[in-house]
Amino acid sequence: MKHLTTLRYIDAIARTGSIRGAADFLSITSTALNRRILALEEELGVPIFERLPRGVRLSSAGEILIHHIRSQLSDMDRVKSQIADLSGVRRGHVSIACSQALIPYFLPEQIKAYRDQHPGVTFGVHVRDRDAAEQALADHTADLALVFEPIRMSDFQTILTAPQHIHAIMGPNHALADKKQLRLKECLLHPVAMPTRIYGVRHLIEIALIDSGMSIDPVIESDNFEFLRSYAIAENILSFQLPVGLPDSSAERGLLTKLIDPRDVPPGLIHFGQLRGRTLPVAVAKFADQVAKALTARFL
Repeated sequence: MKHLTTLRYIDAIARTGSIRGAADFLSITSTALNRRILALEEELGVPIFERLPRGVRLSSAGEILIHHIRSQLSDMDRVKSQIADLSGVRRGHVSIACSQALIPYFLPEQIKAYRDQHPGVTFGVHVRDRDAAEQALADHTADLALVFEPIRMSDFQTILTAPQHIHAIMGPNHALADKKQLRLKECLLHPVAMPTRIYGVRHLIEIALIDSGMSIDPVIESDNFEFLRSYAIAENILSFQLPVGLPDSSAERGLLTKLIDPRDVPPGLIHFGQLRGRTLPVAVAKFADQVAKALTARFL
């Protein structure tokens, strides 16, 4: 829509923090882009951006304007999606902010299933921690968020919460491989590879250990669950993961998963939601419904 062009220009500058950078992204000259911004600032009677030695940042007036701009762009995406639905051809874009555990298996399966039915819909999937996910919803760079607790999102409208029991993962030759369910204390008698403390899996385990007199002394720490999963098999040691981040038994040979007794580590929650009060575009709403049903069928 031509009347939204200037709004998209302002949004691009706000995101890049640079008129030159935004101009490169938009494939126009920085001079032409700067003229657009100066004309709008003259019309409003206030500066939208503060010019800095390196780049620009939104002024107080610009902060007010950018919220309106992003709401307008989001509303237009919703309207275009609804119009496309009238013709029976679903189009649109779905942007997702999520915890790392959703990346290897769950979201690829869900997106493929959706695009099999609606190939005109595109997706953006971005790993975000809880604070970044909330910000992504607020500034409309994400339509949906799936994040693991703890959660403190004031503007988060919950669609569904799904319990996640912590599982130990190991190779088939591990000393605990024959057990159906594990106690946490027996796991800690063996070398372990752990996620770093920013992740909910580590948080839940450390909370469980407070009153036990036990402690964790991992031989490997990483912020990448795919690495931890692979390393557990490579050295035949233990690691820990959420079930939503695990493959089906037939999907990845050489990996065993064992439930940690819930008496030792209570389950956490995946929170699935959107920005509070926002009306989602049709494609996003339909995908959200599909994901909610999949989480319900698997975990509730």
